Amino acid sequence: MVSVNRITIIGNLGNEPEMRFTPSGRPVTSFRVATNWRYTTPDGERKEETEWFAVVAWGRLAEQCNQFLTKGRLVYVEGRLRLRQWEGQDGQRRSRNEIVADRVKFLDRQAAVATTGTEAKTDEGEVAGEIEPDDIPF
Repeated sequence: MVSVNRITIIGNLGNEPEMRFTPSGRPVTSFRVATNWRYTTPDGERKEETEWFAVVAWGRLAEQCNQFLTKGRLVYVEGRLRLRQWEGQDGQRRSRNEIVADRVKFLDRQAAVATTGTEAKTDEGEVAGEIEPDDIPF
Protein backbone atom coordinates (compact mmCIF):
# COMPACT_ATOMS: atom_id res chain seq x y z
CA MET A 1 0.00 0.00 0.00
CA VAL A 2 1.27 3.46 -0.90
CA SER A 3 1.47 6.21 1.72
CA VAL A 4 2.28 9.91 1.55
CA ASN A 5 3.67 12.24 4.20
CA ARG A 6 4.02 15.66 2.56
CA ILE A 7 3.39 19.18 3.82
CA THR A 8 3.76 22.53 2.07
CA ILE A 9 3.51 25.91 3.78
CA ILE A 10 4.09 29.54 2.82
CA GLY A 11 4.55 31.99 5.67
CA ASN A 12 6.82 34.37 7.53
CA LEU A 13 9.75 33.44 9.74
CA GLY A 14 8.90 34.09 13.38
CA ASN A 15 12.48 33.98 14.65
CA GLU A 16 16.06 34.00 13.47
CA PRO A 17 17.21 30.57 12.26
CA GLU A 18 19.25 28.64 14.83
CA MET A 19 22.02 26.42 13.46
CA ARG A 20 23.62 23.61 15.47
CA PHE A 21 25.79 20.65 14.63
CA THR A 22 25.29 16.99 15.49
CA PRO A 23 28.14 15.18 17.29
CA SER A 24 29.23 13.88 13.86
CA GLY A 25 29.42 17.48 12.53
CA ARG A 26 26.26 17.50 10.38
CA PRO A 27 24.57 20.95 10.35
CA VAL A 28 20.93 21.32 11.39
CA THR A 29 18.96 24.58 11.35
CA SER A 30 15.66 25.19 13.16
CA PHE A 31 13.20 28.03 12.68
CA ARG A 32 9.49 28.76 13.08
CA VAL A 33 7.10 29.82 10.34
CA ALA A 34 3.76 31.58 10.87
CA THR A 35 0.89 31.12 8.43
CA ASN A 36 -2.35 33.11 8.50
CA TRP A 37 -5.88 32.02 7.76
CA ARG A 38 -8.52 34.69 7.14
CA TYR A 39 -12.21 33.97 7.18
CA THR A 40 -15.58 35.56 7.77
CA THR A 41 -17.92 34.23 10.48
CA PRO A 42 -21.61 33.59 9.75
CA ASP A 43 -22.27 36.94 11.50
CA GLY A 44 -20.11 38.75 8.92
CA GLU A 45 -17.19 39.34 11.29
CA ARG A 46 -13.75 39.05 9.70
CA LYS A 47 -11.26 36.95 11.64
CA GLU A 48 -7.65 35.95 11.22
CA GLU A 49 -5.89 33.04 12.88
CA THR A 50 -2.15 32.37 12.96
CA GLU A 51 -0.74 28.85 12.92
CA TRP A 52 2.91 28.24 13.88
CA PHE A 53 5.09 25.50 12.39
CA ALA A 54 8.48 24.31 13.62
CA VAL A 55 10.83 23.62 10.70
CA VAL A 56 14.10 21.67 10.68
CA ALA A 57 16.56 21.61 7.76
CA TRP A 58 19.64 19.39 7.49
CA GLY A 59 22.97 19.46 5.65
CA ARG A 60 23.63 22.03 2.96
CA LEU A 61 20.02 23.23 3.08
CA ALA A 62 20.50 23.95 6.80
CA GLU A 63 23.59 26.05 6.06
CA GLN A 64 21.81 28.06 3.36
CA CYS A 65 18.71 28.64 5.50
CA ASN A 66 20.93 29.89 8.32
CA GLN A 67 22.82 32.18 5.95
CA PHE A 68 19.93 33.73 3.99
CA LEU A 69 16.80 33.61 6.16
CA THR A 70 15.98 36.26 8.76
CA LYS A 71 13.01 36.96 11.00
CA GLY A 72 9.96 38.23 9.08
CA ARG A 73 11.03 36.92 5.65
CA LEU A 74 8.45 35.19 3.45
CA VAL A 75 9.38 31.55 2.80
CA TYR A 76 8.02 28.46 1.04
CA VAL A 77 8.75 25.21 2.89
CA GLU A 78 8.11 21.69 1.62
CA GLY A 79 8.89 18.52 3.51
CA ARG A 80 7.52 15.75 5.70
CA LEU A 81 5.74 16.01 9.03
CA ARG A 82 7.43 14.28 11.96
CA LEU A 83 6.45 13.84 15.61
CA ARG A 84 9.56 14.31 17.74
CA GLN A 85 9.49 13.05 21.33
CA TRP A 86 11.99 13.56 24.14
CA GLU A 87 12.25 13.70 27.91
CA GLY A 88 12.66 17.20 29.37
CA GLN A 89 15.09 18.14 32.11
CA ASP A 90 12.19 17.97 34.57
CA GLY A 91 11.63 14.31 33.64
CA GLN A 92 8.39 15.02 31.77
CA ARG A 93 7.76 13.42 28.39
CA ARG A 94 7.49 16.07 25.68
CA SER A 95 6.57 15.97 22.00
CA ARG A 96 6.08 18.32 19.09
CA ASN A 97 5.22 18.14 15.42
CA GLU A 98 7.83 19.58 13.10
CA ILE A 99 8.41 19.83 9.38
CA VAL A 100 11.62 18.19 8.16
CA ALA A 101 12.31 20.42 5.15
CA ASP A 102 13.71 19.08 1.92
CA ARG A 103 12.88 22.20 -0.11
CA VAL A 104 12.99 25.85 0.96
CA LYS A 105 12.37 28.80 -1.33
CA PHE A 106 13.02 32.41 -0.37
CA LEU A 107 9.99 34.34 -1.64
CA ASP A 108 10.44 38.00 -0.84
CA ARG A 109 12.55 40.24 -3.04
CA GLN A 110 15.14 41.19 -0.42
CA ALA A 111 15.98 37.54 0.26
CA ALA A 112 15.96 36.80 -3.48
CA VAL A 113 18.51 39.56 -4.08
CA ALA A 114 20.74 38.13 -1.35
CA THR A 115 20.64 34.69 -2.99
CA THR A 116 21.50 35.83 -6.52
CA GLY A 117 23.88 33.21 -7.85
CA THR A 118 23.34 31.00 -4.81
CA GLU A 119 20.22 28.88 -4.52
CA ALA A 120 19.37 26.68 -1.56
CA LYS A 121 19.72 23.02 -2.48
CA THR A 122 18.89 19.97 -0.44
CA ASP A 123 21.35 17.13 -0.02
CA GLU A 124 19.53 15.47 -2.93
CA GLY A 125 20.28 18.46 -5.21
CA GLU A 126 16.79 20.02 -5.20
CA VAL A 127 17.03 23.71 -6.07
CA ALA A 128 15.34 26.19 -3.75
CA GLY A 129 15.26 29.69 -5.19
CA GLU A 130 12.59 32.17 -6.16
CA ILE A 131 9.10 30.68 -6.58
CA GLU A 132 7.08 30.98 -9.75
CA PRO A 133 3.24 31.06 -9.77
CA ASP A 134 3.19 27.65 -11.50
CA ASP A 135 5.18 26.19 -8.57
CA ILE A 136 2.37 26.79 -6.07
CA PRO A 137 0.38 23.55 -5.76
CA PHE A 138 -3.03 25.21 -5.25
